[in-house]
Amino acid sequence: MKKYLKEIETVGIIMMFVGVILGHTAGMNLGAVFVVIGILLWVATVVIKSMDWEKYRRDNIVNIVIMLGAILAIFTTFFLSKK
Repeated sequence: MKKYLKEIETVGIIMMFVGVILGHTAGMNLGAVFVVIGILLWVATVVIKSMDWEKYRRDNIVNIVIMLGAILAIFTTFFLSKK
């Protein structure tokens, strides 16, 4: 399982991007399904990597920065859209 973590993570990220594109073109429901599956795949790799911190130290730090950036983007979008 651990030798396929990078591939699973990449597929999850690609599925999130495809879901966003499908959400804008084909419909929100189909896009949401792809985004949720992509997030679940990505979170699964994050959890597995966090259990072996020393081996995946750099990846874990990058994942933490990505999560903080996403949280900031969500809060910024939320507060700016309230008019």
